[in-house]
Amino acid sequence: MKYRKLIALLLLAFIVSACGSGPVVSPDSPEVESGPQILFADDFSDTGSGWDRTDSDVGSTDYDQGSYRIYIQAENSYVWANPSRNFRDVSVSVDATKAGGDDDNEFGLICRHANIENFYIATISSDGFYGFWSRKDGGTLELLNMENMLPAESISQGNSVNTIRLECVGSRLTLYVNDEFVGETVDDSIESGDVGLYAGTFSIPGTEILFDNFVVTAP
Repeated sequence: MKYRKLIALLLLAFIVSACGSGPVVSPDSPEVESGPQILFADDFSDTGSGWDRTDSDVGSTDYDQGSYRIYIQAENSYVWANPSRNFRDVSVSVDATKAGGDDDNEFGLICRHANIENFYIATISSDGFYGFWSRKDGGTLELLNMENMLPAESISQGNSVNTIRLECVGSRLTLYVNDEFVGETVDDSIESGDVGLYAGTFSIPGTEILFDNFVVTAP
C-alpha cells in the first residue's frame, strides 16, 4: 500500500501554442466511422510547440527525442506541466514510460486544473498501483476518497509503456490503463480547468518519465 503527504512542491507551467488537427473526412462516407472530437493534441515531435524547458533542484522538464521528459531528483517531490487550456468534461490520454529510477514512483494525468491550488490527478506507479489525488484551496495534495493507492493488474510494471486515460465527466473521475477500467471516484469540488502531465517520487529520488501522444478529446 502507498500513502504519503508530499513535502516539496514545484509548479511548472507550460503553454502549448499550437495543436494539430486530424484529416477532414466526409461524414457521409460509409468507410469512415466518426471518432471522438479531438480538442487538443501534442506528440512532442516539434520542440517549438510551446512546452517549457525547466531545470531546478527538484527536477527538470524538456523535450527528449520525440517525447516529453519529466525528471524528479528529490525525494517526496513532484512536478507537473499544463498546456494552458480550459475544459469542463474531457477524456485525456497519454503514453507513459519509466525511463529511470525506482519502481516506487507515480506518474499520470491532470484534469480540471482551475489554478495551482485546485486540481485533480490520476496516477499509476511502476510497481502496479493507482490513485486519485486532489489539491483543494491550496492545501496538501492528498488521495481523493482513498486510504491508500491500490493495485491494478492492467498496469504494466517496470520500464514498460502504459497508456493512461483519465475521463473527467460531471462529478465522476474514471481511470483506464492499457484500455482496461481501473477505478473511479466522485467529487464535485472543481468544475473545470486545465489538463496536464504529472510525475512524482516517494522515498527514493530519481524518477524519470517519458510522455508521448498526449490527446484530449470530448467524452
